Amino acid sequence: MSGDDFRESLRGLNPVVYVDGCRIDNVADEPMLRPGVNALAYTYDYALRPELEPIALAVARDRNRIVDRMLHIDADPSDLLNKLEAVRHLCQETGCAQRYLAHDALNGIHQAVAHIDDARGGREQRERFAAYLADVQDRDLALGVAMTDAKGDRSLKPHQQNRADAYVHVVSRDARGIRISGAKAIVTGAPYMHELLVMPSRNMGADDADFAVCCAVPVDAEGVTIVARPAGRPGERPEHGDPLFSRRYGQSTAVVLFDDVFVPWERVFLDGEWERSHVLTYSYATHHRHSCIAARAGFGDLLIGAGTLMCEANGLDPDRKAALRDPMVELITITEGFYACGVAASVYATQDEHSGSFMPDPVFSNIGKLLLSTQIYDMHRLAHQVSGGLIVALPGPDEDHNPATAARLSEVLQANPDVPYEQRIQVARFLEDLTASYQGGWYSVISLHGGGSPAAMKQEIWRNYPVGSKVELVERLLDRGLAAAEHSSGRSITRNRQPGRCCATGCTPPGQPLMIPLPNPSKTQNTP
Repeated sequence: MSGDDFRESLRGLNPVVYVDGCRIDNVADEPMLRPGVNALAYTYDYALRPELEPIALAVARDRNRIVDRMLHIDADPSDLLNKLEAVRHLCQETGCAQRYLAHDALNGIHQAVAHIDDARGGREQRERFAAYLADVQDRDLALGVAMTDAKGDRSLKPHQQNRADAYVHVVSRDARGIRISGAKAIVTGAPYMHELLVMPSRNMGADDADFAVCCAVPVDAEGVTIVARPAGRPGERPEHGDPLFSRRYGQSTAVVLFDDVFVPWERVFLDGEWERSHVLTYSYATHHRHSCIAARAGFGDLLIGAGTLMCEANGLDPDRKAALRDPMVELITITEGFYACGVAASVYATQDEHSGSFMPDPVFSNIGKLLLSTQIYDMHRLAHQVSGGLIVALPGPDEDHNPATAARLSEVLQANPDVPYEQRIQVARFLEDLTASYQGGWYSVISLHGGGSPAAMKQEIWRNYPVGSKVELVERLLDRGLAAAEHSSGRSITRNRQPGRCCATGCTPPGQPLMIPLPNPSKTQNTP
C-alpha cells in the first residue's frame, strides 16, 4: 500500500475509539490522531521508493514473495542489519515509527509456536501462524502490539489479582474459538492499526494458564474499546508553524479494553501453554530492544542535526569552540555507541533451533537498550547545552506576526548575520518541540520504559553474559588449578560461557554475507 492507501483502509474500519473523552467517528481524518496516521503512512510511502528497497523490503523465502521489512521473519543476520537501518531511517523522519513493533511481535510469535509444536510433536501451531502471517504480508497490514497488561497489584501474580481483568485472560473456549477479557495498557498507535496482536506480558506459571494467551484481534472486533491520547501535538497554532515537528508526526498511546471478545481458533497462537510463555516474552523483548536501539538512533540524528544548526545560528563554530564541540561529540558518541550495540547484536545473531529464524544477540541488544534508556536524558541535556536557553525563552509564535513587535524582534534576536532571524527561531522551536515540550517528555519516558524497564535489561544482561568464561580465564592465569575442577562441579558463577568472541569472525561462519542486497522486484516472482 501507499500512505494514501493506508488512510483509505482505515476508513473502512469502525473501531470504538475515545480520545480526550470524545468518541472518534473517523480515525483516518481525526485531527487529534493525524500526526500518528501520518507517521504510519510514511512507513508505507518510504517502502515504495526504489533507492530504499534494500532496507524497506525483504524476500519471504518460504513463499518467494517480496514483503514489507516490518512484516518479515528474519532469516539471517543480514535481515537484522537491514531492519536496524530501516527503523533508524523511519525514526529520523517521524521521530517514532510504530510499525517496527509488528516486526518484533511476529518474530517472537514465530519462535514461540515452533517451540510449542516441537514439544507436542506436531505442526498445527506453525501452520496456523504461517497462514496468518501470509495474509498480513499480502494485505500489508499495520499491527499494534497489545502486550503490557494493566497488572493491578504489582506484587501479585495474574491469578492472585482481586480483579482478573488486570490481565487479559481466556474466559471461555468452544469449538469455534476463545473469548478474552481484560485490559492492555500502553498500546502504541492502537487507534490507527488494522489489527492488534495480544501477547502475554510475563512468564506464566501453571496457575496462570488462562492468562497465557496470544492471538490476533481486528481493531474493530466487537467488545474492543480503545481509550487513547492525542498523537503528537496537533492543533497547537498550526497556522504559525508551531510545533514544527510533532504537529506533523507523533504517536498516540492507548489503554485497550477487551470485554468478552471472540477470537476464532485460526487466530489463536498461544492458549494455556504457560510453559512456553517465557519463549514468547523473551523472544519479543529481545527483538524489540534491538529495534528500539535503531529508533532512538534516528531520534539522536535529529538532535545532532538541530544542535549543529543552532550553533551556527548563534554565531558559534564547534570547530573553534571546545565548549560546543565537546558536548556535540558526546551526543554523537552516545547515539552511535548504543547503535553500535545494535549492529553487534545483528552480527552475533544466532539461529533459533526450533523455528530456524534468527535472533539478535541478547547481551548486545540489552546493553544497547539500557544505554539509550538511561542516556536519553543526557541527549536532551546536551542538545540544550549547545542551543542555549532561547529554545524555551522565546516569545510565542504569535509575536512573529504581530506588527507591533515582529520587526524589532527580528532585528535584535538575529545572531549570525548569515542566518536570518526566522531560520534561527525555527531551529530553536524545533528543539523545544523535541526536548522541552509535552512531546519531548513523551520521547523520554517511552525511551526509558518502552521495551521494558532498565531493571529488566540488567537482569537479561547478567543472565546471558558469559561471566563464567571470564572467571575461568582469570582462574587459568592465576594457575591455581581450580578452573577444571570448578567446571565439573557445576559452580553457579561459571555456568554462563560463550565461546567464539575471541576470534575475528566471532560466532559468524567465515564468508557469511551481511547486508544482502534485495533482489530486483521485477526479476523476482511475486506470487506464492
